[in-house]
Amino acid sequence: MEARLTSVVVYPFKGAAGIAVDAAEIRITGLATGGVADREWMAVDRDGRFVSQRELPRLALVRPAIEDGRLVLSAQGLAPLALAADAPAPAREVTVWNSQVRGFDAGDDAARWLSSAIASDVRIVRFDPALPRFSSRDYAGDSGAQVRFADAYPVLVIGQASLDHLNERLAARGSPPVEMNRFRPNLVLDGLEPHDEDALASIEIDGVVLKPVKPCTRCQVTTIDQSSANAGLEPLRTLATYRRDDRLAGVTFGMNAIVIAGAGRRIAVGSTASCEFDF
Repeated sequence: MEARLTSVVVYPFKGAAGIAVDAAEIRITGLATGGVADREWMAVDRDGRFVSQRELPRLALVRPAIEDGRLVLSAQGLAPLALAADAPAPAREVTVWNSQVRGFDAGDDAARWLSSAIASDVRIVRFDPALPRFSSRDYAGDSGAQVRFADAYPVLVIGQASLDHLNERLAARGSPPVEMNRFRPNLVLDGLEPHDEDALASIEIDGVVLKPVKPCTRCQVTTIDQSSANAGLEPLRTLATYRRDDRLAGVTFGMNAIVIAGAGRRIAVGSTASCEFDF
């Protein structure tokens, strides 16, 4: 069946706001725009362990932009911070979940900027592409799927109908609707039925072939209003009533996907998504 790609979002800084773009390059590690890759940068604590909105909701208020190949971060009350990928930087070992990864420390000035922005003692690191990080073979198989600082998989796909259905359920419980940015998808598809993405074997867009491989389990980040960094109980409370997956011991919404073919090509908002079901 055919759907339409209605949103493309790149998250160059893990945990910070995304950048909605009209088109993006697809790499084996996920999306990229302006020469900057998805989750190429992230914050770590003093022990080198990654931090995200789970621990520091104020990361939602850090706004990235790409200017002349540099990542520029903005936050209220602070002058913008420009980060260049080619700037000399010392290497250090950092941790993303159970993965030991090498990154490059962006320096003391960058650390002070972000620490002030989110009111926590953190440092900024950039992923070292010379040491690839692979997705779990339990779901990605022998595909060679890679990520940078993303949790586990290169692309997150959600159908617009899934969010619409959730918002109908929220309304029935007297709760306000939530926006798609609570779920931080890279690609949003219109024209599917609610949660059809769960059953897709492949998605082809502009010559790029994606394979959905694992439902995305959800945490308290979905309860954080991305415009204020304030947290509540929804939509996780409502999702738990109908989206619990005992196989994954959690609530799921959206599908993690890997790149099967077409790395290096570009995909654009408005393009047709040819979807094959895994029946």
